[in-house]
Amino acid sequence: MTTKSSVEQLPDGYLNKTPIFQFILLSCLFALWGVPVSLNDILITQFKTIFNLSDFASALVQSAFYGGYFLIAIPASLIIKKTNYKAGIIIGLAVYVIGCSLFFPASTMATYTMFLAAILAMAFGLSFLETASNTYSSMLGPKKYATLRLNISQNFQPFGAITGVLMGKYLIFQEGASLHSQASKLSGDQLRAFQLEHLQYTLLPYKYIIIVLAIVLVLFILTPYPRCKPVSTENNTVEKVSFGETLSYLIRNKSFRNGIIAQFVYVGMQTAVWSFTIRLALVLGAENERAATNFMLYSFACFFIGKFVANIFMTKFNPKIVLFIYSIIGTILLVYVSFSTNFSAVYAAIITSALMGPCWPTIFANNLEVVDKKYIEIAGAITVMSIVGGAVVPAIQGFVSDHLHSMQHAFMVSAICFAIVGLHFLREYLKKDNTTQLN
Repeated sequence: MTTKSSVEQLPDGYLNKTPIFQFILLSCLFALWGVPVSLNDILITQFKTIFNLSDFASALVQSAFYGGYFLIAIPASLIIKKTNYKAGIIIGLAVYVIGCSLFFPASTMATYTMFLAAILAMAFGLSFLETASNTYSSMLGPKKYATLRLNISQNFQPFGAITGVLMGKYLIFQEGASLHSQASKLSGDQLRAFQLEHLQYTLLPYKYIIIVLAIVLVLFILTPYPRCKPVSTENNTVEKVSFGETLSYLIRNKSFRNGIIAQFVYVGMQTAVWSFTIRLALVLGAENERAATNFMLYSFACFFIGKFVANIFMTKFNPKIVLFIYSIIGTILLVYVSFSTNFSAVYAAIITSALMGPCWPTIFANNLEVVDKKYIEIAGAITVMSIVGGAVVPAIQGFVSDHLHSMQHAFMVSAICFAIVGLHFLREYLKKDNTTQLN
């Protein structure tokens, strides 16, 4: 039950101290799923022109991606429950590689549906990774620092996101006029050749991703990890509960239910804002996709800075009130994005990213804290399932954009979502205590 003699697992599954190398390697996984998350924002812009899609149809990239998370989270948690977190991570990395590999036949078939299938498969692997890694990070050390550890691990994600945007900017997007303006001058075989050429550019980032994944997979296979499974103090065995019992317990847990709703809305809002930032910049005057991509880089830089600053604030003040203030400011900025008449709306969307970072890990860690540890694998999986908000909210925002004929006004969908997240943090802050609430 130990990785070193000085690192011991406690009965509740937490460790007496954090094994540094294992924690850093685990945290690197957060960067690995940050890459495809940001590449999706690139693909939405690329596919919209190549396949001549509406905003709603282009947002189905996110629906396939986060829908994959939703579909596989419970099966992943059951496998992790029967095995361990390390096994879940290894399975996730392997499936992630398979999903990336499917981009190659998709480019040959040149159909939007096949690309969505590849994205869905990749999301299956990422769901395994997140289901295992978020819970594992929170438990890989003393319980009192669980939220801090998860926030530290989440700080790796912006590096992956920035890497994904840079790969998209220099490997997928090309110099010259925007894709839309180039494609509008072509027809017939010329247009078809143009579309096929730019689909091939889509493959380049995934070649490098596969190489990195193979290296990380080998490292995880070779590195020993503690189980971090709660055990019975009477006979030192892992407590076993049925899926039905776990589900019944979680449904009756009011704090957990509220956290799931907040996570669903938060992920949807974050994904929607990022999905349409490049498009917003193009609509408001950016020269081309490569130039517009710079604003995504600024967004992810703000995301990282915001997480870092929030971590400092949350060590000095109640995390829930800090995030309530973040959410209210974010809501105001998104309302400004919706109704501004100039390019400053893009910068407001960028600044909003600085206010998003700490929301996911704080909600996630709180959801784990309010449940009995024998239910923790399923609780973690259901919280990961709430990421399906990323499949729903961007599609709604795309639908609103199509029907209002306004990319900007559709950002009110995200503003409403951020306000709901803020109300969740305020409600949690106003509670007399943070103990499990049962109806």
